[in-house]
Amino acid sequence: MNMKMLIFALGLLFMVPSIAAANPTVPDTKGEIKGEQVEKQPCNCNEDRDHHLKHKDWQAKMEQRDKHLMTWVSQYTPEKKAEWEKVMAEKKALRSQWMSPENAEKREKLKKEKMAQIAELKKQFEEGKLTKEEFMKKAHEWKGMGHWKTYHELEMAVEAKNKKDAAVLLNQLLAQYKQHNQMLKVILKK
Repeated sequence: MNMKMLIFALGLLFMVPSIAAANPTVPDTKGEIKGEQVEKQPCNCNEDRDHHLKHKDWQAKMEQRDKHLMTWVSQYTPEKKAEWEKVMAEKKALRSQWMSPENAEKREKLKKEKMAQIAELKKQFEEGKLTKEEFMKKAHEWKGMGHWKTYHELEMAVEAKNKKDAAVLLNQLLAQYKQHNQMLKVILKK
């Protein structure tokens, strides 16, 4: 009987750390959203294509990004603040219009067209008609406005306290936002 208890206790002793290590979620004590504690989980974007759209806090992150932008506009290009406010308001209005249920069919149609285009490009790539670089460029050309890259460069310029680069990048980003708004208008008219 003592031998059975000893084996059971040793098994339990070795099993508990393994069970604890199997749970990958760790509470994030720093990242709170509206008073709620957020748990960090491993991101598995390959299994779920729309994974990032399902994050609870993406809207909060976008609002925070817009606030940072407007703060930087006030600091580095105050003469263009009114223009920025107009473009940002238009961006929000166009986005909410695009995401409305009335445009669900248009969104689905556009998604299917893009997927068909990518499938055709993949076929050309596999046949050797396109290089990998050409395939990547053509597959992502609709994203070509580069405002995410510009925003990242702007963050670095602000962090480095480089006023000249920050002003240039803000003007570049404003032009990209205008271009994006124009593209959304065209898509919505279709």
